[in-house]
Amino acid sequence: MESAQLNIRLKEGNSAAYEELFKQTFPRLLGYCRLFINDQAQANDLVQECFVRLWEKRQTIDPRQSVESLLFVMLRNRCLNHLRDQKNDLIEKKLNNINENELQHLYQLDFAGREEKTLEEQLIEAIRESVEELPEKRRLVFIKAKIEGKKNKEVAKELGISVKAVEKHLHQAKEQIRQEMLAKFPLLSILIAILLK
Repeated sequence: MESAQLNIRLKEGNSAAYEELFKQTFPRLLGYCRLFINDQAQANDLVQECFVRLWEKRQTIDPRQSVESLLFVMLRNRCLNHLRDQKNDLIEKKLNNINENELQHLYQLDFAGREEKTLEEQLIEAIRESVEELPEKRRLVFIKAKIEGKKNKEVAKELGISVKAVEKHLHQAKEQIRQEMLAKFPLLSILIAILLK
């Protein structure tokens, strides 16, 4: 279904169009959310909140604009708000340790102009690229555990390896991604640590 046609049907309150959009985009939105949020249930809730909000605001949908893009922006904002609102001591401590140079770099990246990608988009894109460059088994383990949210035991059973092997692959994957991210964003070590925790 063409995007404009789908948008018109959504705007009119067509529940079948809404259901179709949900089926098409939910898995990708959930995978995107899992880059920010470790907890599978919480990630599910955040994605569903975005769909509820879209339905509530359906009359404001512009048929010329991508509803999928709108959902991804809504979800990104909810994820960042959730992380900021968490009273997790480790995250609080890490955020409090961001030095002046890192803050300046954040400012420059986020306000580089409309043609530039946002900081979040750059980080997520860089993580995706790093994940794609992982060796096959390591990549599979990382995707199943960190993006699909499966437990180490489940991943081990699916791939026919031991739980220890899963833990080893995960550790190596995170380290490889961290090194590549730090090479691309040397001043954002704290934020990278949060994203990969």
